[in-house]
Amino acid sequence: MTIRSVSELQAGVKLTKDVHTPLGGLLLQKGKVLLPRDLEVLKAFLVQQVDIEVNDVDTTKIPTIKTAGKKPALIFSEISSNPGNEEVVTRKDQPLHEEYDKTLALVKNCYQLALTGELRMYEVRNQMESMLKHQKDYHILKFTPRMTSRHDYRYHNAVLCSLSSYKLAQWVGLPQKDWLQVAFAGLLHDIGNAKIDPLILNKPSKLTSEESEEMRRHTTYGYQILKNVAAVNEGVRLAALQHHEKVDGSGYPLRLNGSKIHVYARIVAVADIFHAMTLDKFYRGAQSPYVVLEQIQLESFGKLDPMIVQAFINKVTSFHNGTKVRLSNNKVGEIVFTDKLHPTRPMVSTEGQIINLMQHRQLFIEEVIS
Repeated sequence: MTIRSVSELQAGVKLTKDVHTPLGGLLLQKGKVLLPRDLEVLKAFLVQQVDIEVNDVDTTKIPTIKTAGKKPALIFSEISSNPGNEEVVTRKDQPLHEEYDKTLALVKNCYQLALTGELRMYEVRNQMESMLKHQKDYHILKFTPRMTSRHDYRYHNAVLCSLSSYKLAQWVGLPQKDWLQVAFAGLLHDIGNAKIDPLILNKPSKLTSEESEEMRRHTTYGYQILKNVAAVNEGVRLAALQHHEKVDGSGYPLRLNGSKIHVYARIVAVADIFHAMTLDKFYRGAQSPYVVLEQIQLESFGKLDPMIVQAFINKVTSFHNGTKVRLSNNKVGEIVFTDKLHPTRPMVSTEGQIINLMQHRQLFIEEVIS
């Protein structure tokens, strides 16, 4: 072990101590084999020196490629690390998409049957369980339905909310017995829209005050539809009624505040806002998920449950270093460092330079690619 100046380092050396930012945040972990982009990160944070492992025989070379004719041969494989507990998604999500599509079709059917109260919950439960078997392949910022239409916006919102609410229930520490019921709450929170006039529901222009009042009634309509459905618990019914309540008492329909709002409703509220803003609607296109996360963070000051918002943002932005993203200026880069205090504004390496999104506020991540 020896201490070396960062300016003297070459890619391929191994750290023997953690490296921290000037403010104390973990930058690189002990045991990390430094890649070229890691050297850039160290310099960007003005780190002067680090502790590295020195061997007589250097066995930690950075990947190199030798060429013989037109067939390059990789001599050393790249050593990468995933120091946190990030949720890394591989391309094994085809079964998830298939179950998602089946659930989507079932939700459409539920809306048609809602007026009669015959929601066929046994079938819904079985399909939900089939879809949730693949929930490990579901990353909220990466998953995109195979086929979307603005006409199907509410059905997609329902299925996505069920998946996201299921994860949120785990992230905030609810008992396992609640997870499926919270997923039902996400799936059925807007079922009251089945009673709203489609001309109002799909109106592309601003609603009149009377139309807005009718739209708000979807919460009470939803509770009425679900009150006699035996397969769901009271929390699911209250989520339909309360998901537009705000913790400061400014929401509707009952102007409840704080702990008077059921935890299912507080969870669904966060998932609903996120998916409502990141899906295409009749009157508004989809917004960047990172921009939406920042708006949700602002809503946590008096509107949304701050604990649930914090869990949501921290978990969905927990990407490993090297995750490819597309910025709002259409440049593609890789996440090289995420500050836990500002998870929506990581450092991104693109075209040979590191962009700190905390300093470049006009830029944001438009899309997570892989």
